[in-house]
Amino acid sequence: MIYPKIPLAQTVIQLYKKKGVKHIVISPGSRNAPLTIGFSNDNYFKCYSVVDERCAAFFALGIAQQLQEPTAVVCTSGSALLNYYPAVAEAFYSDIPLIVLSADRPKHLIGVGDGQTINQKNVFETHILYSANLKLDLKEENTNDVVEELPIFKNLEDKVETLLGLKKTIQEYNEEEIGKAINMTLLKKGPVHINAPFEEPLYDMVDELSVSPKSTTPENEPLQVDDAVLTACIKDWNAVSKKMVVVGVNYPNQIEQRWLDMLATDNSVIVFTETTSNIYHNDFFPSIDKLIAPLDDEGFNMLQPDILLTFGGLIVSKKIKAFLRKYKPQHHWHVDLKKANDTFFSLSNFIETTPNHFFSKFLPETKPVKSNYRLYWDGIKASRLIKHDNYLNNIEFCDLKAFDVILDSIPNNTILQLGNSSTVRYAQLFDLNKTLQVFCNRGTSGIDGCTSTAIGCAVANNKQTTLITGDLSFLYDSNALWNNYIPDNFRIIVINNQGGGIFRILPGHKNTENFDTYFETNHQLTAEHLCNMYGLKYESASDDMALKMMLKSFYSEDNQPKLLEVFTPKDLNDEILLEYFKYID
Repeated sequence: MIYPKIPLAQTVIQLYKKKGVKHIVISPGSRNAPLTIGFSNDNYFKCYSVVDERCAAFFALGIAQQLQEPTAVVCTSGSALLNYYPAVAEAFYSDIPLIVLSADRPKHLIGVGDGQTINQKNVFETHILYSANLKLDLKEENTNDVVEELPIFKNLEDKVETLLGLKKTIQEYNEEEIGKAINMTLLKKGPVHINAPFEEPLYDMVDELSVSPKSTTPENEPLQVDDAVLTACIKDWNAVSKKMVVVGVNYPNQIEQRWLDMLATDNSVIVFTETTSNIYHNDFFPSIDKLIAPLDDEGFNMLQPDILLTFGGLIVSKKIKAFLRKYKPQHHWHVDLKKANDTFFSLSNFIETTPNHFFSKFLPETKPVKSNYRLYWDGIKASRLIKHDNYLNNIEFCDLKAFDVILDSIPNNTILQLGNSSTVRYAQLFDLNKTLQVFCNRGTSGIDGCTSTAIGCAVANNKQTTLITGDLSFLYDSNALWNNYIPDNFRIIVINNQGGGIFRILPGHKNTENFDTYFETNHQLTAEHLCNMYGLKYESASDDMALKMMLKSFYSEDNQPKLLEVFTPKDLNDEILLEYFKYID
């Protein structure tokens, strides 16, 4: 087998292999050549070449999102590393195990005007679980530099022993730091950064390894809930008649069904789920905004819970945030193994464990409380659904109508990736197919990287993946299509309303030159030429009938990925949506 000659590169590659880090996304460069040589010449690793570092990082994020195991991105030195930052932040807030591996210049070449050089040490300081800043291998030709920094020795033997000790210490230090970083992302599920300095020559190769690094095993702490906390929670829960459970971003099949069934049997409990919750039950309340948007003060007071229990990641619905921040619960408990956001400004208890473990200790000790809390809101939910259907049957073609048709068309047991901004918010208004697995980059809620993430997801999963995204999100991340790994069964649906349609929904002055240019960013671009350049089959629709016709064959097997661009009237979309919330009251 071919290996890089540099011992540090050998160390990194061997420890990745021992830790089971298999998927490596590499962006071309020179300083990272030792790493590229090592990874690409070892059949254990599945390597991908993605030129644009921002796209590469989100591509890796999509793989890690699906596999729920560490995925690595590898880049050269300089600004290449900074292009990883959006995906690093998303991984940090979404708890996705991403390993950033950057090559760097030797320390003596930093800050002296050498090309393609920046301060890479701790560059992701506030958005990273761990930063491992590795040390340069000591070589015979640079030991003189090291000796100059050492104290005066009595004899040559002292110098030799010290240098030998330094060589051993540096190797041990690097092994320890790499191990710490990988163990951290394995245990805590988030991004880590390993920065590795390499001295030229960079392309030398050998047939045998010169180092044999040791690997440490991460130690999981046992799951537990403090007995006093558990007892107090059970007592409070059994004493009140209005309990609300709100579930944020959640991986599919993560929560045991028996606990969901137990929550559904209690009429004093309402469970709100979101599109990204991946939790379904006939007695739960999806489409939060559809239920609460038309409420007045009297309705909000009736809905206000005594206890709020939350689990999962970030919440999409701005309306549920506004409601619970004003109509605060007496108690807010959040259950998570890692962190608790005080989203509603009323957090009283962070229960540091997994939801499954908490429910296993908690729910068997609770008892159904006599209450009409859920039954009353069941009636409201049924009424909203009837009005929802009536409204959609009588409106012109628009964003809302397009989402109704598209979401109903997605094949069973497939993956749905959603773009941010208006896309995920429109999806929130519909009761989705229960067989779908839904994902969205809600850690930072940015439009950057949605397409790249979806492609990484499609690469890591045998199921068909459909991305629904807005025109600005798609154009912003168009370099996502610049790779050779897009599966033939990958599908993209672009809702093109000629700009940032979300800004027309928000308060502000519309239809002015300033608004069109700087907020909505009005444009006349389409995806057609991008599809021709990157080898995607392009289709389009601009009305209800054409859309339904195109969707009949859109998901069928083909020898290339497909993109369907749906054109909607930008001047009507906001009016129809705002009128929708009035109508369903």
